Amino acid sequence: MHVAIVSHPIDSAALIAAVASDSHGATSLFLGTVRDINDGRAVTGMDYTAYDAMASRELEKIAREAAAKFDGVAIAVEHRVGALALGDVSVAVAAAHAHRRNALDATGWVIDELKRRVPIWKREHYTDGTREWLDPSVMAREAAT
Repeated sequence: MHVAIVSHPIDSAALIAAVASDSHGATSLFLGTVRDINDGRAVTGMDYTAYDAMASRELEKIAREAAAKFDGVAIAVEHRVGALALGDVSVAVAAAHAHRRNALDATGWVIDELKRRVPIWKREHYTDGTREWLDPSVMAREAAT
């Protein structure tokens, strides 16, 4: 298991390597990236901030819960903080298991739980020069749909 809040670009190959094993026949990778539009507003970038100690503890809890829920799946999760540009990876989840269904399901479950439970906030930068913090409770509800 590997979980981290990082301030550097996320290395997806390193996350895949962190969950690799000869006993795993399936590896699933989710990458969340900064997109150019949100709720009809053109976005130029984003700032992420976190309560690092609490976020790391909650990420670890989520990874342990996933291992229990999905029959020993191996999990690696990183979330980036700081200023990110369009296309930058903000979050990555790698899951590996002997079977694809557990790897795929665990990946989705982990990102949903991360969005719902981990104290990480984002502020979007818009093309009109304004910036706005997004409400995490609304984001969590939207992520569940």
